Amino acid sequence: MTDHSITPDSTRRGRRSEPRFIDEAPEASRANNDVKVSYWTALDKPMILITALLLTIGAGMVFSTTFNWSLEVLGSSTAIFLQRHMRNVVLALAASTIFAVIDYRFWRRFAPLILLMTFGALVAVNIFGDDTFGARRALVSGSLQPGELAEFAVVLYMAAWLSAKRTKVDSFIFGFLPFLILIVLIIVPIIAQPDISTVVIILLTAGAMYFLAGARIWHLLLIGGLGASLGLAVVTTQPYAQTRIDSYLASLSDPTEANYHTQQVITAFVTGGWVGKGLGQSTQKFSALPAPHTDSIFAVIGEELGVVGAAFVVLLYIIFVIRGFQIARRAVDTFGSLLALGLTLLVAIQALLNIAVMAAVIPSTGLPLPFISYGGSALVVAMIGVGLMLSVSRVATIRSQTSNRRQDGATYDRGWGNRRSRLSRTSRRRSSSQVRKL
Repeated sequence: MTDHSITPDSTRRGRRSEPRFIDEAPEASRANNDVKVSYWTALDKPMILITALLLTIGAGMVFSTTFNWSLEVLGSSTAIFLQRHMRNVVLALAASTIFAVIDYRFWRRFAPLILLMTFGALVAVNIFGDDTFGARRALVSGSLQPGELAEFAVVLYMAAWLSAKRTKVDSFIFGFLPFLILIVLIIVPIIAQPDISTVVIILLTAGAMYFLAGARIWHLLLIGGLGASLGLAVVTTQPYAQTRIDSYLASLSDPTEANYHTQQVITAFVTGGWVGKGLGQSTQKFSALPAPHTDSIFAVIGEELGVVGAAFVVLLYIIFVIRGFQIARRAVDTFGSLLALGLTLLVAIQALLNIAVMAAVIPSTGLPLPFISYGGSALVVAMIGVGLMLSVSRVATIRSQTSNRRQDGATYDRGWGNRRSRLSRTSRRRSSSQVRKL
């Protein structure tokens, strides 16, 4: 079978079962102690800037979409929802800082425990969760959504499992079956809520990580077939899903046949034009758009900031993804690379699906826009992911500076797949001759 993993030729001679686009570098932790680098110097500034811009846009749009609602419905200050959102931002920033300061490799040992706790929370939400619009997705009066935690837990566990030396990724028994069992255990309680959008995100993210780690193509095709069968079963057994699919198919030939949500989104983009009506001037958010501060916030961006503003937001997500991949490429070990890739894909897939729904490209589904939509669990989980990526980048920066300061006259191979520092051939021959003389 063709090996499609991202790997240099020198690495392909190794075991097929190991993730091959980055080698383990156990000496990195020892090297980190040799050089003192300030915390600020080692931080990834572009990632911080991109995230800060998205959070700033999110704060502005949350206020724009909730000031009238909080005044009319709650009869309280027009900034009550902004205050709550900023509280969530502060909590998210604190969590992100903690995960950025702590070496990301510390969390590897806790991946199974976090996954087990997440599974318990998913089961609990189906028993004790709060009923909202016919679904049970939250605990603690709606403040905790285990589905958001499940997305993060799966990425963390997948990175730890796939980077283990004993993992045989391309094996059916030791690779495919454990992966399948893991995914089934996580998505079954999520389907029971039901929360199909979270299931789709987990399947796409975990599948991409499995692919990048070196899975066989026919294993991925089998997973895709099983996922399609599951989706068909959900559509045929869940009336709301069938209604959304029928409405979407009808809208492909006649936009006027689209469901109410899609029609209001289209109206928002059309009235916004190229430059928009101006911040706070949207009219669709008052009563027409469902959940304008969460699921439909991108439509409000299109109406108030126009195509230009919406394109700028999309550009920020694209830059975020590029920077996330660059951090994954620079990681000192396979675990860090897979972790950064998985967390980047998690944000990319969520943003892509939300924007695709707003553009009427796919059927309607409830998904927040990462870093921008109002919410607690989703924002905290996304910022924890940013913190972990900053930690991966920080460790790589420290190791790079350590390597640059070594004075042994060696040259190093810094290729895409193999991050382990290697002596040049000339240096190796010199060392061998010295050993023979001794």
